Amino acid sequence: MKEGIHPAYEKTTIKCACGNVIETRSTKSDIKVEICSKCHPFYTGKQKLVD
Repeated sequence: MKEGIHPAYEKTTIKCACGNVIETRSTKSDIKVEICSKCHPFYTGKQKLVD
């Protein structure tokens, strides 16, 4: 691989609107999402309206 052309791969946090925080690694610093596996109806089995 060529040196100096790849973005930095660093620790990042993914923050969901429900309050769930996931630690991972990415080329982006912080990521905000509206729905995750902790609050998604498919995984929870509960119906939730998202406007």
